[in-house]
Amino acid sequence: MKIVIIGGVAGGMSAATRLRRLMEDAEIIVFDKGPYVSFANCGLPFHVSGEIAQRSSLLVQTPEQLKARFELDVRPETEVLSIDGDKKEVTARSASKTYTENYDKLILSPGAKPFIPPMAGLEQAENIYTLRNIPDLDKIMAQLESIESGQATVIGAGFIGLEMAESLTKKGLKVTLIEKAPHVLPPLDEEMVAFVQAELVKNGITVITGQSAQSFENQGKTIILEDGSSLQSDLTILSVGVQPENDLAKAVGIELDLRGGILVDENYQTNIANIYAVGDAIVVKNQITGQDALISLASPANRQGRQLADIIAGHSSSNRGSIGTAIVRAFDLAAASTGLSERIARQNFEDVAVVHTTGNDHAGYYPGATSITIKLVFNPKTGAIYGAQAVGQKGVDKRIDILATAIKAGLTIFDLPELEFTYAPPFGSAKDPVNMIGYAASNLAQGVSDNVQWHELKDQLAQGKVLLDVRNPGEVLAGRFPDALHIPLDSLRDRLAELDKDQEYIVSCHSGLRSYIAERILKQNGFTVSNLDGAYSLYNTVRPEELIHD
Repeated sequence: MKIVIIGGVAGGMSAATRLRRLMEDAEIIVFDKGPYVSFANCGLPFHVSGEIAQRSSLLVQTPEQLKARFELDVRPETEVLSIDGDKKEVTARSASKTYTENYDKLILSPGAKPFIPPMAGLEQAENIYTLRNIPDLDKIMAQLESIESGQATVIGAGFIGLEMAESLTKKGLKVTLIEKAPHVLPPLDEEMVAFVQAELVKNGITVITGQSAQSFENQGKTIILEDGSSLQSDLTILSVGVQPENDLAKAVGIELDLRGGILVDENYQTNIANIYAVGDAIVVKNQITGQDALISLASPANRQGRQLADIIAGHSSSNRGSIGTAIVRAFDLAAASTGLSERIARQNFEDVAVVHTTGNDHAGYYPGATSITIKLVFNPKTGAIYGAQAVGQKGVDKRIDILATAIKAGLTIFDLPELEFTYAPPFGSAKDPVNMIGYAASNLAQGVSDNVQWHELKDQLAQGKVLLDVRNPGEVLAGRFPDALHIPLDSLRDRLAELDKDQEYIVSCHSGLRSYIAERILKQNGFTVSNLDGAYSLYNTVRPEELIHD
């Protein structure tokens, strides 16, 4: 069997190497129009910062290495110009010739390309770049050599945008980050990325949200924003998203759908016989909603390539879809998510509940413990987990990976307290943050607790409810809600007479744990009470201007 693969890197090379392990006699040809067929594109921003010192570290495999180990015929710097599905052949062009190559099976792994919106002055700009591959990286590094210090701008505050903003800051540039959405990291919810935005500002990055770059002047050195203001930039990175690379697929008549993504079935088969597709260019099923989605991440692409190889080789495998799990570092913080955000969950499901918890990455009495804030989005009736987000200095990856596994496995909020983790004080807690958020979610589902979200607080107070702060006096002096009652938790039982059973209360503490205890005390004494989810800590992160700070 002769198998031709168009595009390397994650999906294409995973398919090629797995095919060789399963089909020793197959002829496998890999075309890639770039000079590097196997490189670590997720590592590119970290070479900009200098954390990955050697450019060569980003080159995973060379054609020579792939030939020696896997007997693959890898042809870099060779562009496939067209596909003839009837003749089962492709036309390719290298530096020396244009020729055709026939196939029995054809795999498309073209990936995604940066989305570049139409903006006046962009074609005349000499300092604006995207970062998707090694040649892009080389252009940026060359530009940086001519900039001793200066102004840099990153347009787009998604995962790659944040990594580039941090990397350029570490390189010594003064960085401005521009995001059209109301907050950075648009896939996450507002209150969770508030921690990240504060970290960016603390490290000297100017963050502009709710605005887009409209045009460029002065060969790209002047950026005009949509409100008419302008800023100067010696180096600008466009990171406003990606779109499927679908030119070949479109030309041969392959069916496309969501934003130009290639449609495939459960076997990665397109509508044209013997042509398959994997990676960032394909439409996948979101496993939680069942709806079509584009999920441009390395892990799904690698998995898809391997699964397709199994299918072609006659082994049982299928395209189950993805849930989208990702993480980003912003200086001393990490932010990660899996599954659906609260916003997307509410668009797709009628019964949605949310809970936030804050706990330490390992036992608090062991030195070096740092806090992790986790948000869980779930169905309070069935316990189904829709998504999760987490922010913290350490241990964020571990918790989101666990919750991603729980979603994939079909576990519910009631299973989370049952999960057993390794525990010793340097590594974790006897009740891990994942266990704890499972307890908190279960309390809501079982009616043991009722909560109020941070964005609901003002309306709830306007309706006549009273906020009861159960923190200690020193905490209240440092920062407090306007017009709140203050009764420390440890005094609450003795001071119940100061409260009115005809009045509805919302209780708050620092993180939500003490206020939950206060909620239980008050409810069992005949009061109507809700707990402010995330409590003072979360509200102070998202809306500090609404609080009193002495």
